Amino acid sequence: MNHRKKESILGIVFAMPVILGFIIFVFTPLITSFIMSLTNYHVIRPEVSFVGFRNYIELLDGTNIFFFQSLRVTTYYVLLAVPLQIIFAFSVALLLNVKIKGRSMFRTIFYLPTVVPAVVSSIIWLMLFDPNRGIFNAILSFFGLPESRWIFGESTAVFSLALMSLWTVGGTIIIFLAGLQNVPGELYEAVEVDGGSTLKKLTAVTIPLVTPVIFFNFVMSFIGSFQIFTQALIMTDGGPNNATLFYVLLLYREAFQHGEIGVASALGWILFIIILIITLLVFKSSALWVFYDGEVKNK
Repeated sequence: MNHRKKESILGIVFAMPVILGFIIFVFTPLITSFIMSLTNYHVIRPEVSFVGFRNYIELLDGTNIFFFQSLRVTTYYVLLAVPLQIIFAFSVALLLNVKIKGRSMFRTIFYLPTVVPAVVSSIIWLMLFDPNRGIFNAILSFFGLPESRWIFGESTAVFSLALMSLWTVGGTIIIFLAGLQNVPGELYEAVEVDGGSTLKKLTAVTIPLVTPVIFFNFVMSFIGSFQIFTQALIMTDGGPNNATLFYVLLLYREAFQHGEIGVASALGWILFIIILIITLLVFKSSALWVFYDGEVKNK
């Protein structure tokens, strides 16, 4: 056995835990869920029969009255939360990239909420959003502004949860910081020589060179926001009046409250297809707005 063949065998052996993990915990459940989506499988019903794409058709034709409601609510949340997260995380990263005393401490403070369990965060924010005793309404009242019902109001619930999502953007901030620290200093010096302002540095150098990082964070935030679940389950249970009935919460209800595993599997695959299509469109559009070091220098 030659040296190259031995290396190949060793490589496969060392990669085997990852390969097996993918097959057992990702690929097999994926195929199983697709097969289940083509059946009428119910937790307490002993007979299981093949129904083809009936589960998908009944979801898409409105037989399940909550399907399109959950899709609308989730889309609305994504359109609110993702831009807020990107803008907020990028702005904080710009501030943390400035050489000030205690910068490391501030970075740690902004990252800490990401390690707090989602259940604990939800309980904390539930108290903050309390219309009667919550600190947010106390602040609004102090400044003479009208109070809000936050997650307890049908028109403000989704916005409140989008606002809450800023609590866990610490990882996004760290990634932005890494991107900002890789921006060549000579480009800023070139702008200064030309008499450019701080705003010019931001628009002509910083943002174009950080667009690959913006692109990555945007895709990850988009995928994560479409899967919002814990906050709605603990804080609102889909209310008020289904205003926060997010897609994954509907999937959870179908699977674990109604026992409709076949329908829940179909919901999961529809969500997978939606995220896949939109992600591919975002990747396709990246050629128009994502720039790299060499491209910026040649401008």
